[in-house]
Amino acid sequence: MKCIIVDDERPSIEELKYFIENFSNIEILKSFQDSTKALRYLEDNSVDLIFLDISMPGVSGMTIGKIVSKFENSPLIVFITAHKEYAVDAFEIEAYDYILKPYSEHKIIGLLRKLDGISSEAGISDKITLWDNDKMVVIYIGDIDYCKARERETLIFVAGNMYIFNGNITTFMGKLPENMFFRSHRSFILNLDKIKEIIPWFNNTYNVRIEGYNDDIPVSRSNISEFRKRMGI
Repeated sequence: MKCIIVDDERPSIEELKYFIENFSNIEILKSFQDSTKALRYLEDNSVDLIFLDISMPGVSGMTIGKIVSKFENSPLIVFITAHKEYAVDAFEIEAYDYILKPYSEHKIIGLLRKLDGISSEAGISDKITLWDNDKMVVIYIGDIDYCKARERETLIFVAGNMYIFNGNITTFMGKLPENMFFRSHRSFILNLDKIKEIIPWFNNTYNVRIEGYNDDIPVSRSNISEFRKRMGI
């Protein structure tokens, strides 16, 4: 399970990190003291869980929670706050839990164990249902060649055919096994098993070609290091 922490108080972030790193298998991707930056990150990246402070300058944690709860594949939300009066609002948007500051070691460790339990039970299906014009078709995930973002939907390419997923590419990435697929660019996901050519490009980046297609798919500079590692370059 992958999470981010959003809290404007650095000591609170560090304390929560300590508990997560020492008492759970949850991976911390990033922490944010700026709620606006956190929201931008969530628009482009898939996470399973958000530890979210409610009272923050700028965009409040409650506002972020309401936005995120409407995502097609919304992450779990655990609110963290010093104010008891927000509890009703938190559960109205179906938050998973609500932790009061200062943290109770007993309660937070118990919560982390519950979250680990959810993570171990969760699995990724080997099939997915996509739109093909006016009908839905069931596709084996391993047959997907690559995916491309188009506004609020995602184009899925399989054996030269194109299907549509009615959700953004970040949400779709969350449905794919990470050992098989790689997000090469904010607008593209690759099936690593289907790569035919890797072409060096400007600024030490690459273009990639998939078997059966002539499209050049970019690998952005921010993803180059991980791509090289995954491909053994």
